[in-house]
Amino acid sequence: MKLYYSPGACSMATHIVAREAGHTFDLEKVDIPNKTTAGGGDYWKINPKGYVPALMLDNGEVLTEVGVICQYLADQKPASGLVPEFGTIARYRQMEALNFAATEIHKQIGALFNPKMTPEMKEVQIGTIERRFNALEKMLDGKEYIMGDQFSAADAYLFTVLNWTTMHQIDVSKWPNIKAYMARIGGRPKVQETMKAEGLLK
Repeated sequence: MKLYYSPGACSMATHIVAREAGHTFDLEKVDIPNKTTAGGGDYWKINPKGYVPALMLDNGEVLTEVGVICQYLADQKPASGLVPEFGTIARYRQMEALNFAATEIHKQIGALFNPKMTPEMKEVQIGTIERRFNALEKMLDGKEYIMGDQFSAADAYLFTVLNWTTMHQIDVSKWPNIKAYMARIGGRPKVQETMKAEGLLK
């Protein structure tokens, strides 16, 4: 299979899960503004949505959306423990965490990438982000990971989008649980390996 990605983008969550689960896969970098792949392909033909990630399976099918790809990759390697078994309440808690990462952290911080955002709009957006961080700070209280004491696919997603705080100069020090969480996930060998593969670490 092949994972289409852009360095440091939300696709990094799927990249982390692929490595944590122990998959063998190919990587192809995507030039998002120009919608072309490193190999010169037309990315629109791979993912008509135009954004990353996209996972091309060995049969030619293409999966999109971070949360879905993370779960798919983890489900193919159940021994990895990256997602709970279907039908259990723990699985729904995992989906809850993935959705929170997608809609309340990813989309809120991601909005700051809009070059047309005015200072006034940015101030409002930062306020929303702070409220979400206040909630996440409580959710992480007494936990090593978002699901408890075990790293999961949801942690890969949360870490990836929380990492954008550096680019936007959002100081997370007033949320000690979040700060410690980011350091803990960022120190994982497979996370480091992923970031090096994407050219984010030397």
